[in-house]
Amino acid sequence: MTAAPVVARTRDELATARAALTGGDTAVVMTMGALHEGHARLIRTARERAEHVIVTIFLNPLQFGPKEDLSRYPRTFDSDLAICTREGVDLVFAPTPDVIYPDGDPGVRISAGPLGDVLEGQSRPGHFDGMLTVVGKLMHLTGGDLFYYGQKDAQQLLLIRRMARDIDFPASVVAVPTVREEDGLALSSRNMYLSDSDRQTALSLSRALQAGAARAEEGPSAIRRAAREVLIEEPLALVDYLVLVHPTTLDHVPEWYKGEALLAVAAKVGTTRLIDNTPVLVGPGGGAREVFSDSPEAAPRG
Repeated sequence: MTAAPVVARTRDELATARAALTGGDTAVVMTMGALHEGHARLIRTARERAEHVIVTIFLNPLQFGPKEDLSRYPRTFDSDLAICTREGVDLVFAPTPDVIYPDGDPGVRISAGPLGDVLEGQSRPGHFDGMLTVVGKLMHLTGGDLFYYGQKDAQQLLLIRRMARDIDFPASVVAVPTVREEDGLALSSRNMYLSDSDRQTALSLSRALQAGAARAEEGPSAIRRAAREVLIEEPLALVDYLVLVHPTTLDHVPEWYKGEALLAVAAKVGTTRLIDNTPVLVGPGGGAREVFSDSPEAAPRG
């Protein structure tokens, strides 16, 4: 039987447990709890490369705007710990907000800059500043060597990489392909809010991405048109955005563009806001990709 991980709740407990993880690299998987198979895949991928694995479980209040219900977010620590135990995690850091922010809301935060003002940032002002602030703090506190994030949160992944590079964090950020249900729905903690009919509506997001990627050889207009046609047929999916953008600048790619691009969608289904994306290669030999090939830290395919 696999031993349960050490659970640290305070900074001192974390420091003590972290000091015991000696020899080899330490990988960190940061979560807000409500773990699912997507998180488990991150942990397994981290375990393949690192000697030690730390999982953080922290529901970060800085990431929630005034119209977003922090209290509604699922809190499932017992089942989260069971997944961590099953996957052989060494250490779980599960602090409360007063541990992470001992002086209350931090007076100094990490700014996401212009990349944080578009797409998700436009719909959720301040979200990425709050995300980067806690990620930076947790990078320091855990002292990890490798940090694993899912491709599903593509803009978050891009911003964390930019932060690590721009502010010289001694961290390697690793991308892991999006994990999907058999029907194509991207795994998300928010999926538990979907009714049966909502779930059927939500499948239009992944179908749109598939349709767009299937036309990648024909160019950007064909990709956008094919994806849009799928979404138009599902009026119950209230689309926030559907974009084809450059993977590092998030600028809309022009019609003549060839190379890798991010096809991303966000929509409200019922009362739940969902996001999904797929990396695509535009032009000859094009199509869907799991992660971007020009990312030096990209995790190898299964």
